Amino acid sequence: MHGLGNDYLYFDLREPIATAVDWAALSRQICDRHFGVGADGIILIGEMPGVDATMRIFNADGSESEMCGNGLRALAKWLYDRGLAGSKQVIATGAGNLEPEVVETQAGRATLIRVNMGHPSFDAANLGGSPLIEDLLIGEDYSLVCSAVSMGNPHLVVFGPLWDDDRLYRLGPVLERHPRFPDRINVHTVEITGKNQLAMRHWERGAGPTLACGTGVAGATALAVRLDRVTSPVTVEVPGGQIMAEWNGPGTPVYLTGPAEEVFEGFFPWP
Repeated sequence: MHGLGNDYLYFDLREPIATAVDWAALSRQICDRHFGVGADGIILIGEMPGVDATMRIFNADGSESEMCGNGLRALAKWLYDRGLAGSKQVIATGAGNLEPEVVETQAGRATLIRVNMGHPSFDAANLGGSPLIEDLLIGEDYSLVCSAVSMGNPHLVVFGPLWDDDRLYRLGPVLERHPRFPDRINVHTVEITGKNQLAMRHWERGAGPTLACGTGVAGATALAVRLDRVTSPVTVEVPGGQIMAEWNGPGTPVYLTGPAEEVFEGFFPWP
């Protein structure tokens, strides 16, 4: 399944499986786009009292992630389409319980999902010690003015003209592994294209370049509103399409509204 091209392979673990699985190793193999199935990561669907489902995320490199907004929307669609949950849901993630809502359907299937992404945090303690805005030194004589925000996972945002492929592939991995962020960080280049519009590209921690990043869109929108660069609601253009983001300021959550699609269902031999 995918949300705006940010694709994940989902494993239904609501029923216990008999064999122990090294999910990190499986993610590395199955997410390989040449020698596996191909995806940005895998998501494990589980059960827990008090919620409609749980989700656990492994990136394509086998590292574990707290949250994925696009993956969450796709899971909400999966639950709704199979009659396992209603239009309003609660899903437990590594970033806490989040509440997707199916807002549009076609032929009984979810097509548009709105998600309460939780509250953005600009607290340095949640960002590997980095303040909100910093001249981040790269190498000996080059620095970038960056902004940082947490949506349950950390994001580094560089406002300015949208990076081309060369700059994204050059700076993305360097910033992801910058020593200021010991747990690594998601990297986004963001251009203000109108009073209610952003354009973004992503370099995700553990996955590299992706077509969309829901938590990144949420965090970048909150930063842009906080810095008075845009007014909510905001239409955000990402490589995979468009998503709507809303943030009304401190003390309120970020909402994302966007599509999700199911591509196929099948079996993968392992090990």
